[in-house]
Amino acid sequence: MAVQLEKMTVHQELLLEMLKDFDAVCRRHHISYQLFAGTALGAVRHHGFIPWDDDIDVILIRSEYQRFFDEAAGDFDPEIYYVQQEHGAHWPMPFSKLRRNNTTCIEKYHSRDPQMHQGVYIDIFPCDNLSGHPAAGWLQFAASRAIFAKALYARGYETDSIAKKLFMQFCRLLPRGPLEEFCVCRSGSGSGMVQAFLAGGRKYKKNIFPRAWIEDTVYMRFEDADFPISSHYDALLTQLYGDWHTPSPPAERKCKEHVAILDLERPHTEYLEIQQTMRIEDHTRSIR
Repeated sequence: MAVQLEKMTVHQELLLEMLKDFDAVCRRHHISYQLFAGTALGAVRHHGFIPWDDDIDVILIRSEYQRFFDEAAGDFDPEIYYVQQEHGAHWPMPFSKLRRNNTTCIEKYHSRDPQMHQGVYIDIFPCDNLSGHPAAGWLQFAASRAIFAKALYARGYETDSIAKKLFMQFCRLLPRGPLEEFCVCRSGSGSGMVQAFLAGGRKYKKNIFPRAWIEDTVYMRFEDADFPISSHYDALLTQLYGDWHTPSPPAERKCKEHVAILDLERPHTEYLEIQQTMRIEDHTRSIR
């Protein structure tokens, strides 16, 4: 049974507006996407946002993901939106974001690039072929971890873990192109499976799915509109979260807050000096 809707925060209201605009552009160009991760869980269980969540995730098969940038991204009003494509001049990450101009959504790290857009965003994740050879699949996962470590270093990620620091230092020296070509496996896999390693998944088995899970779609209510999710949502959410039907007890609802500085009326450039003096702390994430 769905949990009763709760009143949205102003941040969530803006995210919903952005999702509706994203959806309208995708519909116009017949581009297939799905709500993913905590957003899909929110749609199924809450018919809207998980009350303690503060972001929106969407996922696209790589061919649709590429079509989005080639054919549709130009539809967004540049006065309102900034499309932050993967591995852009001022965005080193292997996934993309749709950002709202003249807002601030600074996350918990000290950026190395003052020109990086840090407005309110929704995450746009690619989903790629998984190799038909089990050993190669694990190597794809390893390649994705190296790509992420390299990107996080460039972004300014900070950690107290010596092992993580050494891994980032090692990976920053590796060439991204060959790693990404191997991880993405654009030519087809023969496995019938896809992987979302570049969506940030930390565990191999949680991020590989039958292709049908990402291609077969139903529409489900999310707040006051209907959006596409996997028609295999029960299996997908079970793989991601285990027993997803019952929310965690209130004391365990420690979803990582993505935002360190949030301002829906002023641009992030007004906060760059403050960002560099922020105290950075590690947070655990338990979205369920």
